[in-house]
Amino acid sequence: MKRKSLNMAACSPEGKRRWWLSAYLWVPVLALLDTLVIEAFNHKIFTMGFAALTRFVTQFPLAFLTNLLLVLLTLSPAFFLRRRAFWCTLVSAIWLIGGGVNGFILMSRMTPFTTADLTVLNTGLDTLPNYMSTGYIILLAVLLVALLAFLVFLLIWGPKSREKLPHRLLTGVCAVALSALALTGCWKLAFKVDQLSTSFANLAFAYDDYGFPYCFLQTWLNKGIREPNGYDQEDLDRIKAEIAKDVEKNDLPAAQTDVNVVYVQLESFMDPSEIEGLELSEDAVPIWHELEENFSSGYLHVPVVGAGTANTEFEMLTGMSSKLFGPGEYPYKTCLQDQTAESIAYDLSELGYATHAIHNHRATFYTRNIVYANLGFDDFTSLEYMPRVQRTPKGWSKDYVLTSQIENALDATEDQPDLVFTVSVQGHGSYPTEPVIENPTITVTKSPASVNQYSAEYYVNQIHEMDIFIGNLIEELSERSEKTILILYGDHLPSLNLEKSDMKSGSLYETKYVIWNNFNLPQEDQDIYAYQLSAKALGSIGISQGLFTQFHQSCKDEPTYRTDLKELQYDTLYGQDYLYGGSSPYAATDMKMGVAKITATGMYQRDGCWYIQGMNFSPYCKVAVDGKILDTTYINNMLLRMNEDPGTMDIHDLSISVVDMHKEVLSDTELD
Repeated sequence: MKRKSLNMAACSPEGKRRWWLSAYLWVPVLALLDTLVIEAFNHKIFTMGFAALTRFVTQFPLAFLTNLLLVLLTLSPAFFLRRRAFWCTLVSAIWLIGGGVNGFILMSRMTPFTTADLTVLNTGLDTLPNYMSTGYIILLAVLLVALLAFLVFLLIWGPKSREKLPHRLLTGVCAVALSALALTGCWKLAFKVDQLSTSFANLAFAYDDYGFPYCFLQTWLNKGIREPNGYDQEDLDRIKAEIAKDVEKNDLPAAQTDVNVVYVQLESFMDPSEIEGLELSEDAVPIWHELEENFSSGYLHVPVVGAGTANTEFEMLTGMSSKLFGPGEYPYKTCLQDQTAESIAYDLSELGYATHAIHNHRATFYTRNIVYANLGFDDFTSLEYMPRVQRTPKGWSKDYVLTSQIENALDATEDQPDLVFTVSVQGHGSYPTEPVIENPTITVTKSPASVNQYSAEYYVNQIHEMDIFIGNLIEELSERSEKTILILYGDHLPSLNLEKSDMKSGSLYETKYVIWNNFNLPQEDQDIYAYQLSAKALGSIGISQGLFTQFHQSCKDEPTYRTDLKELQYDTLYGQDYLYGGSSPYAATDMKMGVAKITATGMYQRDGCWYIQGMNFSPYCKVAVDGKILDTTYINNMLLRMNEDPGTMDIHDLSISVVDMHKEVLSDTELD
């Protein structure tokens, strides 16, 4: 009788009004709690304390309120539904998971979580074991399953609103309208007093100042390059005319198109002596220091810090600035997925060069297996086409293997000069906060307060080995009779929790570069941007092929340099191709995976297994019969073992497939 009386009271007009008012109270309270937790992750309170979060709330109150209202707006549709608890739990879970992922990422790198990371989700899941132990991964999976089960429970058995549909529609419209109106007003006011902006000069600082929900939304909505003011055929003709005029004034040496051009983009590589307060037992990069003294070098301004390798790579290959795209955007995952762009590979191929790409990590990492064809490469040798590699304690491939792979690329086309673009991976984070290397070669005797000593020690030992790799590579190149330039540079600073005050350069966006050569080019030290380095290196051998190369070589002192670069990029990637007469001259190449041909020379059976003899096998090679992949074990680069009957002893009935860790077939080789 008592329960019935309570239900009747709740359904009475006065009870409904009380519930309606309380709902309008608890939903904003939930939005506030969600926002505080999200920003606690975003401002790293678990490692840095409450100071940054307190600063955000007190010094940027309109930015904080905008984020709160964004969360509230996503919760407001609950008023339309009977299953309000389910909707609020679901939306809160999505926001909190996003905030938690952001917090976890910020523990391992300096770049926060963006929508661009969702486009490389498979890559992120692949590398998760490099950042988390198996136990934590299992715990995470259990928690996600438990959350899913709880959501299902709420959907089926959770509380339901007793309101009629017309009343739910009215309250829903009111809730969404009030939330949207408040958000719009707060958003505009925050922009007016400079507490929000759509221009993110530094993505990490923007997340600190503007909040996670707002910034994450901007990385979704703000993509590509906006059309520049005055963009038309006439203005592009003006830029082309200025390039042509300035090219005539260029004082470049005579073109040498018989020089091999080799790039090595060094993952997270930097000179540790650039970190103020870091003291080591010995010089970690002595070879690098010797190169700096004897060859062209300088600071390299890169677009990313702690992560974002592909954007430095994009700038190096195209001469374009990735900062002109949306915040946190990877052109490799957007515009270059289905179109070509001018690049040094296309430019040098027009001069008769063979063009090779090499990376000692997965082919599909940043979808390089797609993008490199759209940037003009003839072949791409990824980890799946290399012999068994040594790995770091964190599971990344060591760079020693790259020396032989670069040699293979240079040997593959004896009748042509070569472009070899190489991307290393050994220096990749995350860096352990406990000692994992027994008897390290380099020990850290002192480190800045913000840098974990064991993380720094692990890092400097990895780059010490990378420095040795550089020395071995130069030794091999020096023994060749061909003229060669070698462009070495760090793609970004490591994710060691560095502050700009820790750096001698005063910036988190400055790495170093060196241009080595074996034919006595003059030394010309200069601090430059990543998108200018290729033009500088090619200019040293008199090559001025391609509009972007010519532009950087000739127009960088023009007052309209920055605005013209934006217009050139927009026209090339999003505009009308005025530069090229209305249509791009670049077609995607029929790129071959692996520079060394996979061959088989024989087949035999022994002890219930079948063996294939040949050359250039890798741990990712699988034997296939009529398209069916057989259970195959890699023995060495000349021997594979089949653990099941292929049904034939005729080698011509078989093929060798290279299969990545996701069972994606990268290439098939029919056996002759």
